[in-house]
Amino acid sequence: MQAYPHIYRVEGSTAHEGAVTLTSAGLDALESWPPAEFGGPGDAWSPETLLVGAIADCFLLSFRAIARAGGLAWTSVRCSVDAKLDRVDGVTRFTHYTVNADLNVPAGTNVEAAQNALLKAKKSCLISNSLLAAGEINAVVHTED
Repeated sequence: MQAYPHIYRVEGSTAHEGAVTLTSAGLDALESWPPAEFGGPGDAWSPETLLVGAIADCFLLSFRAIARAGGLAWTSVRCSVDAKLDRVDGVTRFTHYTVNADLNVPAGTNVEAAQNALLKAKKSCLISNSLLAAGEINAVVHTED
């Protein structure tokens, strides 16, 4: 890992109408539109879905690193993130999110250690740690036969 601070740059551009195009060096361009709730088409990534997706992505990458460092055996993990956007004191912002995680581990795996790795991933996620929104996790560990 590189020393801190890390600097990330994304550029955005748009015309009077249409998508916002996001670019970053070495990456494919990504189009973003307003979500349906704000008059957008509802079938494209939006700033809101990108932010919630960043929580899910960061949680999964954090879990993978924690499991690797702790020698935890696992076969698959998936999560969904539900986030609530609300108006508070005249400001629209995300107020709460829930990470719903399902982890599959081989038979004989220490389920408590697996559960703790999921909880640690939630605590370690730099994206969710950067938000004002309150967060929680529903973590389920499934043992494979």
